[in-house]
Amino acid sequence: MDTGFRTPLLDTFKQGNVALDVRLQAARGELAPRPHEQLALLVNLVGDPDAEVAATAEATLAGIPRASLSAHLAQGDVSSEIRSFFQARGIEPDTTVRFDAGAPLVDTGATADPAAPEEEGDAGSTMQRLSAMNVAQRLSRAMKGSREERAILIRDPNKIVAAAVLSSPKLSETEVESIAKMGNVSEDVLRIIAGTRAWAKNYQVTLALAKNPKTPAAISMNLLARLVESDIRKISTDRNVPDVLRMTARKKLVMDK
Repeated sequence: MDTGFRTPLLDTFKQGNVALDVRLQAARGELAPRPHEQLALLVNLVGDPDAEVAATAEATLAGIPRASLSAHLAQGDVSSEIRSFFQARGIEPDTTVRFDAGAPLVDTGATADPAAPEEEGDAGSTMQRLSAMNVAQRLSRAMKGSREERAILIRDPNKIVAAAVLSSPKLSETEVESIAKMGNVSEDVLRIIAGTRAWAKNYQVTLALAKNPKTPAAISMNLLARLVESDIRKISTDRNVPDVLRMTARKKLVMDK
Protein backbone atom coordinates (compact mmCIF):
# COMPACT_ATOMS: atom_id res chain seq x y z
CA MET A 1 0.00 0.00 0.00
CA ASP A 2 0.99 3.67 -0.35
CA THR A 3 2.00 4.81 3.13
CA GLY A 4 2.21 8.49 2.15
CA PHE A 5 5.79 8.66 3.43
CA ARG A 6 8.85 8.59 1.18
CA THR A 7 12.54 7.93 1.62
CA PRO A 8 15.01 6.41 -0.88
CA LEU A 9 14.89 3.12 1.05
CA LEU A 10 11.09 2.97 1.10
CA ASP A 11 10.91 3.79 -2.60
CA THR A 12 13.25 0.88 -3.34
CA PHE A 13 11.01 -1.49 -1.39
CA LYS A 14 7.94 -0.21 -3.25
CA GLN A 15 9.64 -0.83 -6.59
CA GLY A 16 9.99 -4.52 -5.68
CA ASN A 17 12.84 -6.94 -6.39
CA VAL A 18 14.14 -6.69 -2.81
CA ALA A 19 15.75 -9.95 -1.70
CA LEU A 20 13.81 -12.18 0.70
CA ASP A 21 16.41 -11.99 3.50
CA VAL A 22 16.34 -8.18 3.36
CA ARG A 23 12.53 -8.11 3.48
CA LEU A 24 12.63 -10.39 6.50
CA GLN A 25 15.17 -8.11 8.17
CA ALA A 26 12.85 -5.15 7.60
CA ALA A 27 9.83 -7.17 8.76
CA ARG A 28 11.59 -7.77 12.08
CA GLY A 29 12.04 -4.01 12.45
CA GLU A 30 15.82 -4.24 12.25
CA LEU A 31 16.46 -2.08 9.22
CA ALA A 32 15.13 1.43 9.77
CA PRO A 33 16.09 3.24 12.99
CA ARG A 34 13.57 6.09 12.57
CA PRO A 35 9.98 5.41 13.73
CA HIS A 36 8.28 6.87 10.62
CA GLU A 37 10.31 4.74 8.24
CA GLN A 38 10.18 1.70 10.49
CA LEU A 39 6.39 1.82 10.64
CA ALA A 40 5.97 2.54 6.92
CA LEU A 41 8.11 -0.49 6.06
CA LEU A 42 6.10 -2.74 8.37
CA VAL A 43 2.79 -1.52 6.99
CA ASN A 44 4.06 -2.16 3.48
CA LEU A 45 5.35 -5.63 4.34
CA VAL A 46 2.16 -6.97 5.92
CA GLY A 47 0.98 -7.29 2.34
CA ASP A 48 4.14 -9.01 1.12
CA PRO A 49 3.52 -11.96 -1.23
CA ASP A 50 5.82 -14.13 0.88
CA ALA A 51 3.81 -15.57 3.78
CA GLU A 52 6.78 -15.58 6.17
CA VAL A 53 7.59 -11.93 5.53
CA ALA A 54 3.94 -10.90 5.93
CA ALA A 55 3.53 -12.92 9.14
CA THR A 56 6.79 -11.54 10.56
CA ALA A 57 5.71 -7.96 9.86
CA GLU A 58 2.34 -8.64 11.51
CA ALA A 59 4.06 -10.11 14.57
CA THR A 60 6.41 -7.12 14.80
CA LEU A 61 3.49 -4.68 14.61
CA ALA A 62 1.66 -6.67 17.28
CA GLY A 63 4.69 -6.39 19.55
CA ILE A 64 4.68 -2.59 19.53
CA PRO A 65 3.12 -1.29 22.78
CA ARG A 66 -0.31 0.09 21.93
CA ALA A 67 0.27 3.27 23.93
CA SER A 68 3.50 4.02 22.04
CA LEU A 69 1.80 3.37 18.72
CA SER A 70 -1.16 5.61 19.58
CA ALA A 71 1.20 8.38 20.69
CA HIS A 72 3.19 8.08 17.46
CA LEU A 73 0.03 8.26 15.36
CA ALA A 74 -0.80 11.57 17.07
CA GLN A 75 2.33 13.20 15.70
CA GLY A 76 1.56 15.94 13.18
CA ASP A 77 3.81 14.54 10.46
CA VAL A 78 2.27 11.05 10.38
CA SER A 79 0.54 10.48 7.05
CA SER A 80 -3.22 10.02 6.77
CA GLU A 81 -2.59 6.66 5.07
CA ILE A 82 -0.73 5.33 8.12
CA ARG A 83 -3.38 6.65 10.50
CA SER A 84 -6.16 5.07 8.44
CA PHE A 85 -4.34 1.72 8.39
CA PHE A 86 -4.23 1.56 12.18
CA GLN A 87 -7.65 3.09 12.75
CA ALA A 88 -9.05 0.20 10.70
CA ARG A 89 -7.38 -2.02 13.30
CA GLY A 90 -8.95 -0.13 16.20
CA ILE A 91 -5.88 1.93 17.13
CA GLU A 92 -6.53 5.68 17.40
CA PRO A 93 -4.08 8.58 17.85
CA ASP A 94 -3.64 9.64 21.47
CA THR A 95 -2.13 13.00 22.35
CA THR A 96 -2.18 12.34 26.10
CA VAL A 97 0.67 9.81 26.08
CA ARG A 98 4.23 11.11 26.42
CA PHE A 99 6.31 9.99 23.49
CA ASP A 100 9.94 10.23 22.36
CA ALA A 101 9.55 11.01 18.65
CA GLY A 102 13.15 10.08 17.93
CA ALA A 103 13.10 6.64 19.52
CA PRO A 104 12.40 3.57 17.37
CA LEU A 105 9.01 1.96 17.85
CA VAL A 106 10.61 -1.46 17.53
CA ASP A 107 13.72 -1.76 19.68
CA THR A 108 15.60 -4.71 18.22
CA GLY A 109 18.80 -3.96 20.09
CA ALA A 110 20.54 -3.89 16.70
CA THR A 111 21.56 -0.25 16.70
CA ALA A 112 25.13 -1.16 17.53
CA ASP A 113 27.35 -3.65 15.79
CA PRO A 114 30.33 -4.68 17.93
CA ALA A 115 32.16 -5.83 14.80
CA ALA A 116 31.86 -2.37 13.26
CA PRO A 117 32.77 0.47 15.63
CA GLU A 118 31.43 3.97 15.05
CA GLU A 119 34.78 5.73 15.00
CA GLU A 120 36.67 6.27 11.74
CA GLY A 121 39.43 3.79 11.07
CA ASP A 122 41.79 2.70 8.36
CA ALA A 123 39.97 2.95 5.02
CA GLY A 124 41.49 -0.27 3.74
CA SER A 125 40.47 -2.31 6.75
CA THR A 126 36.98 -0.76 6.73
CA MET A 127 36.51 -1.68 3.08
CA GLN A 128 37.71 -5.22 3.72
CA ARG A 129 35.34 -5.60 6.66
CA LEU A 130 32.37 -4.31 4.66
CA SER A 131 33.17 -6.49 1.65
CA ALA A 132 33.05 -9.56 3.91
CA MET A 133 29.49 -8.72 5.02
CA ASN A 134 26.31 -9.98 3.38
CA VAL A 135 23.69 -7.57 2.03
CA ALA A 136 21.65 -7.51 5.25
CA GLN A 137 24.74 -6.61 7.29
CA ARG A 138 25.80 -3.91 4.82
CA LEU A 139 22.30 -2.46 4.97
CA SER A 140 22.59 -2.18 8.73
CA ARG A 141 25.91 -0.34 8.43
CA ALA A 142 24.51 1.90 5.69
CA MET A 143 21.75 3.06 8.03
CA LYS A 144 23.59 3.08 11.35
CA GLY A 145 27.32 3.11 10.61
CA SER A 146 30.00 5.77 10.41
CA ARG A 147 30.60 8.45 7.78
CA GLU A 148 33.53 6.43 6.46
CA GLU A 149 31.29 3.39 6.00
CA ARG A 150 28.64 5.46 4.22
CA ALA A 151 31.25 6.86 1.82
CA ILE A 152 32.12 3.30 0.83
CA LEU A 153 28.62 1.82 0.82
CA ILE A 154 27.16 4.57 -1.38
CA ARG A 155 29.13 2.90 -4.19
CA ASP A 156 27.77 -0.57 -3.38
CA PRO A 157 26.61 -2.41 -6.54
CA ASN A 158 23.39 -3.40 -4.75
CA LYS A 159 21.12 -0.38 -5.21
CA ILE A 160 19.20 -0.98 -1.98
CA VAL A 161 22.42 -0.56 0.03
CA ALA A 162 23.06 2.80 -1.63
CA ALA A 163 19.41 3.76 -1.00
CA ALA A 164 19.88 2.89 2.67
CA VAL A 165 22.87 5.26 2.86
CA LEU A 166 20.69 8.05 1.46
CA SER A 167 18.02 7.21 4.06
CA SER A 168 20.41 7.16 7.01
CA PRO A 169 19.40 9.58 9.79
CA LYS A 170 23.11 10.27 10.27
CA LEU A 171 23.63 11.53 6.69
CA SER A 172 24.50 15.24 6.59
CA GLU A 173 24.08 17.73 3.75
CA THR A 174 27.87 17.99 3.58
CA GLU A 175 28.01 14.27 2.86
CA VAL A 176 25.27 14.61 0.25
CA GLU A 177 27.31 17.32 -1.47
CA SER A 178 30.36 15.03 -1.46
CA ILE A 179 28.32 12.17 -2.92
CA ALA A 180 26.91 14.48 -5.60
CA LYS A 181 30.49 15.16 -6.72
CA MET A 182 31.45 11.48 -7.00
CA GLY A 183 32.07 10.12 -10.46
CA ASN A 184 31.92 6.51 -9.29
CA VAL A 185 28.38 6.34 -7.92
CA SER A 186 25.44 5.02 -9.91
CA GLU A 187 23.12 7.29 -11.87
CA ASP A 188 20.32 6.07 -9.58
CA VAL A 189 22.06 7.69 -6.59
CA LEU A 190 22.40 11.00 -8.42
CA ARG A 191 18.77 10.84 -9.56
CA ILE A 192 17.62 10.32 -5.96
CA ILE A 193 19.64 13.30 -4.73
CA ALA A 194 18.34 15.53 -7.54
CA GLY A 195 14.77 14.41 -6.82
CA THR A 196 14.92 15.05 -3.07
CA ARG A 197 13.53 18.52 -2.47
CA ALA A 198 15.42 19.22 0.77
CA TRP A 199 18.77 18.47 -0.89
CA ALA A 200 17.91 20.22 -4.15
CA LYS A 201 17.42 23.45 -2.18
CA ASN A 202 21.10 23.37 -1.26
CA TYR A 203 22.95 25.36 -3.92
CA GLN A 204 26.24 23.48 -3.48
CA VAL A 205 24.46 20.15 -3.96
CA THR A 206 22.75 21.47 -7.11
CA LEU A 207 26.05 22.77 -8.48
CA ALA A 208 27.82 19.50 -7.72
CA LEU A 209 25.13 17.54 -9.58
CA ALA A 210 25.23 19.88 -12.56
CA LYS A 211 29.01 19.55 -12.86
CA ASN A 212 29.12 15.78 -12.34
CA PRO A 213 29.58 14.08 -15.75
CA LYS A 214 27.78 11.02 -14.36
CA THR A 215 24.54 12.96 -13.76
CA PRO A 216 22.01 12.21 -16.54
CA ALA A 217 22.11 15.07 -19.04
CA ALA A 218 18.36 15.73 -18.79
CA ILE A 219 18.75 16.39 -15.07
CA SER A 220 21.90 18.50 -15.46
CA MET A 221 20.27 20.72 -18.08
CA ASN A 222 17.27 21.35 -15.82
CA LEU A 223 19.62 22.30 -13.00
CA LEU A 224 21.21 25.06 -15.08
CA ALA A 225 18.21 27.29 -14.40
CA ARG A 226 19.10 27.27 -10.69
CA LEU A 227 22.72 28.30 -11.13
CA VAL A 228 24.25 31.77 -11.06
CA GLU A 229 25.84 33.13 -14.23
CA SER A 230 29.43 32.64 -13.09
CA ASP A 231 28.89 28.91 -12.55
CA ILE A 232 27.02 28.52 -15.84
CA ARG A 233 29.95 30.19 -17.57
CA LYS A 234 32.38 27.69 -16.03
CA ILE A 235 30.21 24.78 -17.16
CA SER A 236 30.07 26.23 -20.68
CA THR A 237 33.83 25.66 -21.00
CA ASP A 238 34.16 22.53 -18.89
CA ARG A 239 35.22 19.63 -21.12
CA ASN A 240 34.48 17.10 -18.36
CA VAL A 241 30.72 17.59 -18.70
CA PRO A 242 28.67 16.15 -21.60
CA ASP A 243 28.78 18.15 -24.83
CA VAL A 244 25.04 18.73 -24.75
CA LEU A 245 25.26 20.32 -21.30
CA ARG A 246 28.18 22.52 -22.29
CA MET A 247 26.32 23.71 -25.41
CA THR A 248 23.11 24.32 -23.44
CA ALA A 249 25.08 26.42 -20.94
CA ARG A 250 26.50 28.51 -23.78
CA LYS A 251 23.05 29.09 -25.28
CA LYS A 252 21.68 30.09 -21.89
CA LEU A 253 24.42 32.67 -21.45
CA VAL A 254 23.57 34.20 -24.85
CA MET A 255 19.81 34.20 -24.18
CA ASP A 256 20.19 35.76 -20.73
CA LYS A 257 22.15 38.75 -22.08
